[in-house]
Amino acid sequence: MRLNAKKRSKMSLAGLLITIGIVYGDIGTSPLYVMKTIISDNGGLNTASREMIIGSISLIFWTVMLLTTIKYVLIALRATNHGEGGIFSLYALVRRRKKWLIYPALIGGAALLADGMLTPAVTVTTAIEGLKGINFHGLEMVNTQQQVIVITIVILSFLFLIQRFGTSVIGRAFGPVMFIWFMFLGVVGFIHMAGDFSILKSLNPYYAIDLLFFSKDNHVGVFILGSVFLATTGAEALYSDVGHVGRVNILGSWPFVFTSLMLNYLGQGVWVMQNANNAKYLQDATFNPFFEMLPGEWRLVGIVLATLAAIIASQALITGSYTLVSEAVRLKFFPRMKIIYPTEKHGQIYIPLVNKILWLACIAIIFYFQTSSHMEAAYGLAITVTMLMTTLLLYQYLCQIHVKKIFALAMVIFFGVIEGMFLISSLVKFVHGGYVTAIIAGLILFTMYIWYNGNRVRDHEEFRSAYVSLDDYKDQLSRLSNDDSLPIYSDNVVYMAKVKPGNRIKREMMYSILDKRPKRAKAYWFVTVNVTDEPYTAEYTVDTLGTRNVINVQLYLGFRREQRVNVYLRAIVHEMIERGQIDPQPKKYTTIVGRDVGDFSFVIVQDVISPQTHIKSYERTMIQLRVGLQNITSNPASWFGLEFSDVVVEKVPLILGQAHKPNLTYMSKRAVQEQIEEHKAADEAKPTKHQMPKMNEKPYEQ
Repeated sequence: MRLNAKKRSKMSLAGLLITIGIVYGDIGTSPLYVMKTIISDNGGLNTASREMIIGSISLIFWTVMLLTTIKYVLIALRATNHGEGGIFSLYALVRRRKKWLIYPALIGGAALLADGMLTPAVTVTTAIEGLKGINFHGLEMVNTQQQVIVITIVILSFLFLIQRFGTSVIGRAFGPVMFIWFMFLGVVGFIHMAGDFSILKSLNPYYAIDLLFFSKDNHVGVFILGSVFLATTGAEALYSDVGHVGRVNILGSWPFVFTSLMLNYLGQGVWVMQNANNAKYLQDATFNPFFEMLPGEWRLVGIVLATLAAIIASQALITGSYTLVSEAVRLKFFPRMKIIYPTEKHGQIYIPLVNKILWLACIAIIFYFQTSSHMEAAYGLAITVTMLMTTLLLYQYLCQIHVKKIFALAMVIFFGVIEGMFLISSLVKFVHGGYVTAIIAGLILFTMYIWYNGNRVRDHEEFRSAYVSLDDYKDQLSRLSNDDSLPIYSDNVVYMAKVKPGNRIKREMMYSILDKRPKRAKAYWFVTVNVTDEPYTAEYTVDTLGTRNVINVQLYLGFRREQRVNVYLRAIVHEMIERGQIDPQPKKYTTIVGRDVGDFSFVIVQDVISPQTHIKSYERTMIQLRVGLQNITSNPASWFGLEFSDVVVEKVPLILGQAHKPNLTYMSKRAVQEQIEEHKAADEAKPTKHQMPKMNEKPYEQ
């Protein structure tokens, strides 16, 4: 779901409901595991003293207040790029200020994508674990953890499967379901909180500071922040989703969401204090305060709602990953991928490759960690890195809009220190599973670094020779087209080329036409596909460069249009022949009467680093890795609907830098003969080898 521009800029009940449904899924499921993790990490229920619980809830309250409310809702939501939020949109706003800002953007984006792979697994697993041991009218639904794993995998697999069909139908249900979920959280929390209103003392930050630095009841010290941080992991997703619903709708809905979350945490706190000495739970290391405080059959209701909320949270992370990757592709951080638009809403996209990777990663994580408690040990580490990177970029944004430097510095220092403490406290998770998300984030970061730096090296001013202008070669192409001494390669040779300003294209394309083997054709087509924001646009422009056989075509296709380039191009050729812009291409042998359009050959060029490339070793390595990544991930035939066309894939040398002639010396036949005679004389002059002593002979006298 995505609100239109008018609804995004104006608060409405419908807008607020949709916002609740698609923005708060991640942070809205945090009550399922935050208190459970805090108590477990501190040593179990027998360590949950009154001071420890009040201090923990105080830490949760002020963490969400400072990071989510102040930093993201009140500050970050102002930093949008044409209404779009998230770390890549923020980078796009400030990238011209400092070149090094690319690195916080890459690191933060990689960490966010990695942490997003863990969210669906941990939320759905936690919800399904609530079914263990539940006896509903004599039926015990789930007995073992293996059953939990199977049910979780089935739910997530179904969720990933339906992505290709779009989620507009189920998206309409997100708002009402999440509204009921937050009402449920608030009401259940308030009912338990009413049993001991002294829990409201936790709103005083004194108890948070006391527990963090001075309390003997806190057995893990500042590392308790690693568990507390889980309460605010959805803040970065909230910022990324602002483009879907608008800032005003987040500002209007957040107070309700914040209140519901805090009431539930307060209620869980009272329940824990009242059951701290309950022998039933002292022996159970896997108990969850959220589910245990639900009486009777209300627990089943809570589990159903929690499962639906977990699915919605997972859906939000999946679609958020698509958006993040598509932004990365536009910023040249990732190779181009096939993007499908399942509905008529431009904001709703589906990327098959990303969907497959996310599904495999989630399944692997579930099999590896087995239980939600083990997943929680790894959860949240990467997102602290993203938050720190966002803070650095926000500082640059505040400076850019001329906020007084002292206030910008105060912001970056204040939030930098807080998030630095969370990062340090979360590092303890590294050995308990955090290394998994670190490895995933590292792989994503390495991929983005290769692609970005490979493009930067290739497009550097020193290597402009990688691109040539069609204007410089149009005369050669025209002569080649009319050269009867060469056989016709194809009536129409087509290159899918991103034609840059000045009619510049990659040099390899001209090499393919002229140097590899001259490709004589009646017309040479250089086609660029531009995807528009409207769903069904079908327009084009042509530039013949003053010739009748060299044509630059710009196709403008709506995001819902199938990119059947061969079909569109055949129609364009027919229209240009009718207008007299190019010569007819009659076919002698054909099944179509009066056919005036010839055959097509689509040539796809794959770069191969030429031995003649002479650049620095680092630059060469980046280009080689980038080319390898491009050839692995790219399938232009699939992008442009050319699966059933005549497609030729050519490997063409990529030459960068100054090409040097090979260092060779000419030798006459006489010189060669003289060298042979010299070597022969030298061999004859060598002394003969002494005969080695026999085995039974002493080599020397004693």
